[in-house]
Amino acid sequence: MTNINIGYERLLKIILAPYISEKATLLGEKNNQTVFRVTTDATKKEIKAAIELLWKEQKIEVTNVRTINVKGKHKRFGRFMGRRSNWKKAIVNVKEGQELSFTNFTSAGVK
Repeated sequence: MTNINIGYERLLKIILAPYISEKATLLGEKNNQTVFRVTTDATKKEIKAAIELLWKEQKIEVTNVRTINVKGKHKRFGRFMGRRSNWKKAIVNVKEGQELSFTNFTSAGVK
């Protein structure tokens, strides 16, 4: 795991959910990448440390993290115009030969 000073609780709150779409599954099959929805203030170093912490038992090594800020869409709610909130997505590469397993997932020793 990387040697950066980030709080343990902060790392557990960075990764919100895996993001599943047609493009995300294509990336996973071809390039061994996984897409996550993360907090909007998360940095690449924090995302890398959080992934390595959550999958510590599988000894996952993250090689690359790319982030994308997704702008919220303007939508109509009845006669009012509204806006969905902005969010951030992270594309995570893991070391060749490794795979993130969501079925054998433990939340880093937190009960």
